[in-house]
Amino acid sequence: MVTFDETLQQIGEFDLFQKQTFFVLCLLSAVFSPIYVGIVFLGFVPEFRCRSLGVSELSSKCGWSLEEELNYTVPGLDQSKMPSYASRCMQYDVNWNRTSLNCTDPLSAFSTANRSSVPLTDCQDGWIYDTSGSSLVTEFNLVCGDAWKLDLFQSSVNLGFFIGSVFMGYIADRFGRKPCLLITVLINAIFGILTAFAPNYTWTVIFRFIQGVVSKGCWLAGYVLIAEFVGLIHRKTVGIVYQAAFTVGLLVFSAVGYGIQNWRWLQFTVTVPNFCFLLYYWCVPESPRWLISQNRGAEAKDIIKQIAKKNRKKLPMGYEMCLKSEESGETQKPSFMDLIRTPQIRKYTFILMYIWFSCAVLYQGLIMHMGVAGGNIYLDFFVSALVEFPAAFIILLTVERIGRRYPWAVASLVAGLACLAAAFIPDGLYWLKVTLGCVGRMGITLSFEMICLVNAELYPTFIRNLGVMVCSSMCDFGGIITPFLVFRLGEIWHELPLVVFAVIGIIASGLVFLLPETKGKNLPETIKDAENLFRQEMKSQDKKIYLHVKTSDTVCH
Repeated sequence: MVTFDETLQQIGEFDLFQKQTFFVLCLLSAVFSPIYVGIVFLGFVPEFRCRSLGVSELSSKCGWSLEEELNYTVPGLDQSKMPSYASRCMQYDVNWNRTSLNCTDPLSAFSTANRSSVPLTDCQDGWIYDTSGSSLVTEFNLVCGDAWKLDLFQSSVNLGFFIGSVFMGYIADRFGRKPCLLITVLINAIFGILTAFAPNYTWTVIFRFIQGVVSKGCWLAGYVLIAEFVGLIHRKTVGIVYQAAFTVGLLVFSAVGYGIQNWRWLQFTVTVPNFCFLLYYWCVPESPRWLISQNRGAEAKDIIKQIAKKNRKKLPMGYEMCLKSEESGETQKPSFMDLIRTPQIRKYTFILMYIWFSCAVLYQGLIMHMGVAGGNIYLDFFVSALVEFPAAFIILLTVERIGRRYPWAVASLVAGLACLAAAFIPDGLYWLKVTLGCVGRMGITLSFEMICLVNAELYPTFIRNLGVMVCSSMCDFGGIITPFLVFRLGEIWHELPLVVFAVIGIIASGLVFLLPETKGKNLPETIKDAENLFRQEMKSQDKKIYLHVKTSDTVCH
């Protein structure tokens, strides 16, 4: 009797079939990035000011330059600076259509003192935006009193991720990886298009929320699917490269965003490729590993034969496969209780949930706190994405030589210490603060990629997708509260969020050592396998799922 991993050694662990499947699923990972960080371009906030009726006519009459017009008509502005955010939400309570206004000091007709004594009022006639493109902000006027609606738009996506993490994981483990993948792809594509053509802000938020519910489930279903198709020694490579494809998607998204600066057309453009993924119905089969766990051995056997044929490998004559269970022989059905019923898996679940949470808080928090370095949002976004590539290379170089735990723990520790150091760097050494921010970003990216790899390796097949989705739901919870940590704590002390990030990251680093090392170990197929991961050697009789390989005369063990 041989396991499925041993069968892969006969039919190809990472040959033509796996390479083609891996490539098409990496495309799925790349197109997820515009959903995860799309707010950067879709909700871009340009410079703006109140629209005051009569100002443009007066400016034309007096021959003012733009600088002079702003200086004369915008509160709290001198000739060298743009207005503060608060000033941009106020306007002089002045009738600019009065013919008595002069061109050298138009406000003198309303105040004999200085312009600070001229009464102010909220923007009455909308806003003027200094941009040639359009975003959610410019179309729906999400500024000043309605600025919170932009936060709500992004929170709706994270809330969708959170809800989808639980339900999509159950669907993938209960009904199969492939049905979950195809259903989420279709819904994601439809509601992505609906978002692009939403008639108003309310429907935009609703459509984006639904897209969030299914999109993360789609991404993780693809991740788990490819991890179950490849052999042991290739699992870490495909896991890291699959996530690196997300970073490639960030780079492409920045280029597309630069070329298409209308948010509706940008949303439409990045959504259309999702319809192409419906072709996966014909080119991506179900996971044989999942089929075996569900006592559907005949279907798994057919797919294994297809893989062997594609890889130009031959199976022994009279090849048969059957599923055996030590206990009842019943099909293993996923249950949320399986994540906490047994002691080791319960420990995995709670530790992984915290580490997912810490990754989201540090990753998104560092981006928010550091801000952009210059005035070109597209270039800043592109450069910041490049920082993530060294993390992937470090993992590929160390994960099989050293293992999972030590690089992972060091990455979390470095991210935490970088945040702590940056909090106490004087403002005059801005370049050093930025450098430490980049080091922290790279460290937490490495931790993010490592948890995706290890999370899938700690749970048995029949709850693997569920385990990944439930644990990663804390990532979405972290994304929801991170803006409050950054902006509310920043009001107390500007660097206080960095201190909080440091504590969160250092705690995560210590918790990593409470997880088992999964280097060189087969994916667990059963609860007992997962519980025994701390053992150096797993006894063969602890396996619940076997493949019987028979020839005409003998049975191969």
